[in-house]
Amino acid sequence: MGEQKLQNLYDAVVIGGGPAGLTAALYLARARYRVVVVEKEQFGGQITITSEVVNYPGVLSASGAELTDTMRRQAERFGAEFFSAQVESLDLDGDVKTVRTDRGELRAFGVLLATGAHPRRVGFAGEEEYRGRGVAYCATCDGEFFTGKQVFVIGGGFAAAEESVFLTKYASHVTILMRGKDFSCAQAAADEARAHRDITVVPETEVLEVSGSSGVDRILCRNRSTGEETEYKAGEGDSFGVFVFAGYEPATELVRGLAELNEQGYVLTDRSQKTSADGLYAAGDVCVKPLRQVVTAVGDGALAATELERLAAAMQKKTGLHPEQPARQKEPEKAEALKAGEERPAAGTALFTPEMLAQLHAVFDRMERPLILKLSLDDRPVSAELKGYMTELAGLTEKLTVEEASGQEDADRPFVRVCTADGEWTGLAFHGVPGGHEFTSFVLGLYNASGPGQPLEEGLLQEIRAIARPVRMQIMVSLSCTMCPELVTAAQRIAAENPLVTAEVYDLNHFAQMKEAYQVMSVPCMVVDGKKPSFGKKNVRQVLELLGAEQPDTSGI
Repeated sequence: MGEQKLQNLYDAVVIGGGPAGLTAALYLARARYRVVVVEKEQFGGQITITSEVVNYPGVLSASGAELTDTMRRQAERFGAEFFSAQVESLDLDGDVKTVRTDRGELRAFGVLLATGAHPRRVGFAGEEEYRGRGVAYCATCDGEFFTGKQVFVIGGGFAAAEESVFLTKYASHVTILMRGKDFSCAQAAADEARAHRDITVVPETEVLEVSGSSGVDRILCRNRSTGEETEYKAGEGDSFGVFVFAGYEPATELVRGLAELNEQGYVLTDRSQKTSADGLYAAGDVCVKPLRQVVTAVGDGALAATELERLAAAMQKKTGLHPEQPARQKEPEKAEALKAGEERPAAGTALFTPEMLAQLHAVFDRMERPLILKLSLDDRPVSAELKGYMTELAGLTEKLTVEEASGQEDADRPFVRVCTADGEWTGLAFHGVPGGHEFTSFVLGLYNASGPGQPLEEGLLQEIRAIARPVRMQIMVSLSCTMCPELVTAAQRIAAENPLVTAEVYDLNHFAQMKEAYQVMSVPCMVVDGKKPSFGKKNVRQVLELLGAEQPDTSGI
């Protein structure tokens, strides 16, 4: 059979953009195989919320986000492709597998599951009720909300020990409540937490209940040996922070019924990372393994990629199908020259790295209509920063212009509103400066407002267009939060599609009044029409469900 082509055909599709998936992409692309990494949230995975990684060989110290960003750039330079979408189902029958996403179908000879795991809920009374109002799961995202307050950490593993030390940067004191008699993690991490002057360790203790008025001001615990109950109460008008680090649950729903899992839901693999399903491999925290660390995830990814190379070569020969060879973005020599300062970004792009510029120009090229970035400023330094940011961004393309509104006395300035060329507001606004993890979501918002926008299922589009009442969504974020962009992007996609809906994003670092008004102690937080806040990341479907729940009942009118 002669060489054939098949649309959207890859040698391998990697589901999950954490260290395991990024390493696999790097190995496959470097071996000249076509590979795409599909990620529904933030490329980099759970490790991006870790403020400091000091036990990764060859790296003295780096944040989790910095480490995985380097991994991604390495893979990109060898030709790996990246696709932001949610995988909805897999068809593993036949020689060519199908990966169905909310943005279309991908085909490949092999699939790597590297979806990782998400924080486990403990189940004590009040855990769900006070989530976002005192109960949190991410120290990097939410630690600053508890500055000067007492913080309780639930758990006794590596995350509990490490994050407790991190939380001492903000908390007046940290108390670790663990079910076991001692830490279950490496001695070095345990010793650091145990020896810290601002940390108290309380072993053999389980949390029964948290409660409070505006936040958590009462915690009820029980000693597992004696049965004695202990109550912690905050001072009058004060509250606690409660951070849960009780392990993780594997994200294996996608392959349940397709591949063999253990009782805890982790994927069973052989020594080559192959699952029980033909053409399906797994790597990283989603697998059964004795140690879940970046270094073991990277090893899994490299091994799985090597096996996928063999599979792809055999399938190309068998089927006569040959995915297009990946194109390298930069040769390593050129990358090193850039690092050494021999090549610089073009003038006028001081705020944006070469990688950010490449991302921006890819979006600008696809935008259909020009937009106006309309600024409403005050006399705070953040206003000058926002103006400079938007001015430099608009200087990169003819499709964006900046205008400064005058005569407004908005209490929630500074902000930028995304408007059409005739000045009509698209419903998208950012209060503060959209940097950090919100850079990508802001750029996607421009793309959605300009058109054609990110693809959506026809059913979802119909639901969005059927909204017949004015809806105001206010999304409160922290620029260090890796979970916020998914909610922001989903809300903006809805607002861009329906003129009755608005989506305004607030960086809580500059809008304390929003935090106080809604008692926000965790991000992301979304408020619809000024009602009860909702916490946690959400996709388009989940936001629509929330908007439906907020819909007033008119059946009796």
